[in-house]
Amino acid sequence: MSFNPESMLNSVVKDIPPSGIRKFFDIAAEMKDAISLGVGEPDFVTPWHIRDMGIHSLQKGQTHYTSNKGLKELRQEISNYLKRRFNLTYDALTQSIVTVGGSEAIDLLFRAVIEPGDEVIIPEPSFVCYSPLTRLAGGVPVPLNTKAENNFKITAEELAAAITPKTKVLVLPYPNNPTGGIMTREDLEGIAEVIRKSNILILSDEIYAELTYGRQHCSIAEIDGMYERTVLVSGFSKSYAMTGWRLGYACGHPAIISEMTKVHQYGIMSAPTTAQYAAVEALKNGDADIEAMRDEYDGRRRLIVGGFNAIGLDCFEPEGAFYAFPCIKSTGLSSNDFCEKLLYSKKVAVVPGNAFGASGEGHIRCSYAYSLDSINEALNRIEAFVKENK
Repeated sequence: MSFNPESMLNSVVKDIPPSGIRKFFDIAAEMKDAISLGVGEPDFVTPWHIRDMGIHSLQKGQTHYTSNKGLKELRQEISNYLKRRFNLTYDALTQSIVTVGGSEAIDLLFRAVIEPGDEVIIPEPSFVCYSPLTRLAGGVPVPLNTKAENNFKITAEELAAAITPKTKVLVLPYPNNPTGGIMTREDLEGIAEVIRKSNILILSDEIYAELTYGRQHCSIAEIDGMYERTVLVSGFSKSYAMTGWRLGYACGHPAIISEMTKVHQYGIMSAPTTAQYAAVEALKNGDADIEAMRDEYDGRRRLIVGGFNAIGLDCFEPEGAFYAFPCIKSTGLSSNDFCEKLLYSKKVAVVPGNAFGASGEGHIRCSYAYSLDSINEALNRIEAFVKENK
């Protein structure tokens, strides 16, 4: 009997499309003189004092496994950091786990709590991993479409309408990738009022918490009655320009963290040791690095938003993260067509908005985690493209 490898594949995995973020970036990487605004990665190098600590840990021979949950010192520094920056108190030993990036923390939570058929409410547009990871855990993604006229926030009324007896988790992806939208304390109070009437767990993805402009980030875990039912996920990739170190964490109720740790034990063992020692240094002495990078992003934010609006592509002003999400409906092109034609005719890579959910159609995502020269040149090329396609 001939063997057919494709017959062995999991049907859920087969049905999940590849990430829409990398497609155009990969093509642009092979193009001469191409500019990519596609990948959400800081263009800064990890600050030297953080790299130096990683090197120092290797020189000292600290190359063994750590505790499954992560270095005790790192978990304590995570607790200190969250208390110092966001007034959140977590016990380092029982309420935190160090993971391989924030994405692993999301995966662990879903696998630890979702039963087959459980529904997960996911505001969209949002980062590409939530829906696939929900499906891989046996859950049912329930998109909650947000709108530019509401600054891409979810409202209490929309949330209440989306809740069913099968709702298990609400994802709160703010500051938001791809829109740059945020939720203020007042916004979160309205969400909390709805959640208090239900038995729903909150996954609060706060990976961009340090990248807000003009106001301090507020976590829903700060709101009355939300601390016990919130699992906070964050990491080091965005705030400290540590994408390649692959380090994140989750904090929450000990019972949930304990079950997440079991999944982590069998699938991962422990996060990279060198990265953990570097992260201790980041948390202890990296506040100034955060401020400097955020100031630089803020200048780029103003440049790119002003540029898109001048071109005639209406652009919501992002208040967090490092993405602009301009509307391209005036061109008459779909998001995919716009991105493909722009890439091949002008050698500029951006991401179609529908990669982040159906409600992102008619938009494109552009990262401004790139140099001012790159942003200016990209805007010039996009302006020429728009004029040619009117």
